[in-house]
Amino acid sequence: MNELPRKLQPAIAPIEVTRVDVLTGAELAGCRRWRRAFADERKDRRYYEIVEATLSQGFDHRYFALRDAGGEVRAVAPFFVLDQDLCAGMSAGARKVIAALRRLWPHFMTARTLMIGCAAGEGHLDGDDEVPHDAQARLLAASIPAHAARLGARLVVFKEFPAKYRGALAGVVAAGYTRVPSYPMTRLDIDYPSFDAYMVRALSRKTRQDLRVKFRAAAAAAPIALTVVRDIAPLIDDVYPLYLQVFERSRFRFEKLTREFLCELGRRMPDKVRYFIWRQDGRLVAFSLCMVEGDDIYAEYLGLDYTLALKLHLYHYAFRDVVSWAMANGYKNFRSSGLNYDPKLHLRARLDPIDLYVRHTSPVVNAVLARMLPVLEPTHADPILRRFPNYGEVWGRSADGVDRV
Repeated sequence: MNELPRKLQPAIAPIEVTRVDVLTGAELAGCRRWRRAFADERKDRRYYEIVEATLSQGFDHRYFALRDAGGEVRAVAPFFVLDQDLCAGMSAGARKVIAALRRLWPHFMTARTLMIGCAAGEGHLDGDDEVPHDAQARLLAASIPAHAARLGARLVVFKEFPAKYRGALAGVVAAGYTRVPSYPMTRLDIDYPSFDAYMVRALSRKTRQDLRVKFRAAAAAAPIALTVVRDIAPLIDDVYPLYLQVFERSRFRFEKLTREFLCELGRRMPDKVRYFIWRQDGRLVAFSLCMVEGDDIYAEYLGLDYTLALKLHLYHYAFRDVVSWAMANGYKNFRSSGLNYDPKLHLRARLDPIDLYVRHTSPVVNAVLARMLPVLEPTHADPILRRFPNYGEVWGRSADGVDRV
């Protein structure tokens, strides 16, 4: 009875931030704000610390600190600087032409780039408990060009921000950034009592039959046992080669994980991380790194033994086991990273759009770049994406074709 109803509680006035400084991770560690930065996300500040410590790969990791008039840090925006290949999302034919040109001009279609966000996953704005997201975005958009010039970056990218930020990042677009889609994540409703119920209620007859054939093939082999752990370090020598097999087979390669990254996640974030391990006759044949947040489980990275993976259909076998475990533990949504869209389409996943916001520091070059980005953006090269019922959302359009912010 001592608490006011939520809607009658006085609103907390937002804090005005007035300047942006660049800090290193060591400098930021002592700031009060950093201890609760990104606290509402599965990838909270611990994740960024792990990425900085274990995934160098030519990335120069820094942080934008948004300060109030008194100089206190009120919000944080991680970023990294790298040499970016602007042709990564082009078709195979276009990349061959570019490769030929680079024999004469090695740095053709590359640019020193400042990327706001996360080097291993989608980006997020810091929590809005002190500074509203739109205010963070406006101050960053106004301040970043000068910092980019000092860091030698000509291209600035807000990297892979979920569509939920489109309204907050409208000020970034107004400041000359062009929004284009990146490879979307996917989401799947798994609010069913069992995997069998999901198959019956959500999947087509053809897909159900196809899955049952795959599962029978695996069942006919030696038993495959699942273990779920929160510490992968004792198994890392067996796990890491499986991750590398998947990484090397990928058409598009992004960040390459390290052994240290995989181990540190479990050590420092046991509340958010789950490792799924599959063994056959004692031999580790597959693993999946997942993260949890609220009602959602996220499939982040996969490792497979390809001497068995295709024969035993380990991709679908692992999917079934992870989803079954998630259902049994009360999770309602299965989310996964981009690429490999064909099986996700048949499993009735929907696209979960993420966006790039791109700007060149030269106004003239930026005007040209804005016209080129629809050709350079990665999603247009994947024909499977267009078959998803909510493909329009990738570009910010609803099912009725109306543009949405």
